[in-house]
Amino acid sequence: MPREKFDFLIDRMPTPAGEMIVVADAEGNLRVIDWTDHEDRMKLLLDRQYGRGNWSLTPARDPGGLSSAMRRYFKGDRAAIDKLPVKTAGTPFQRSVWKALRTIKCGTTISYAELARRIGRPRAVRAVGLANGQNPVGVVVPCHRVIGSNGSLTGYGGGLPRKKWLLEHEGVKT
Repeated sequence: MPREKFDFLIDRMPTPAGEMIVVADAEGNLRVIDWTDHEDRMKLLLDRQYGRGNWSLTPARDPGGLSSAMRRYFKGDRAAIDKLPVKTAGTPFQRSVWKALRTIKCGTTISYAELARRIGRPRAVRAVGLANGQNPVGVVVPCHRVIGSNGSLTGYGGGLPRKKWLLEHEGVKT
């Protein structure tokens, strides 16, 4: 039986934190957001989630209105991304972590331990951290809002300076 082919739409947009890539499906669901300086990593992630050679990227302007929503977010409308439709691959565990990330209110942070508790897996702190790091839809699924138990800014796929910028943009003192 042939595998489903995934034809995604891709847009690129400048932001105050660097150029961003927005990838959507034809139905307007956000599939991936990343930074252009991490485009190779994004393509590896697409290979892992959808199968090597099983996806394509077609340039499109503002697919599903997602780029416009991201522009509003970066201009200060922090709620502009709260309800964006997201559709991801990933394991059930990863998707549970990513779903919990969307419940972290803008302007707040939680620890990895707290995130593990929120998904009912308090001993899975390291696994939660790994799932957080595999999040394909950063910013919208706000993995940047997760910090170390001691309050330190810990890893972020886009780099710690971007994590710091995003948190400050959302009103968190870093």
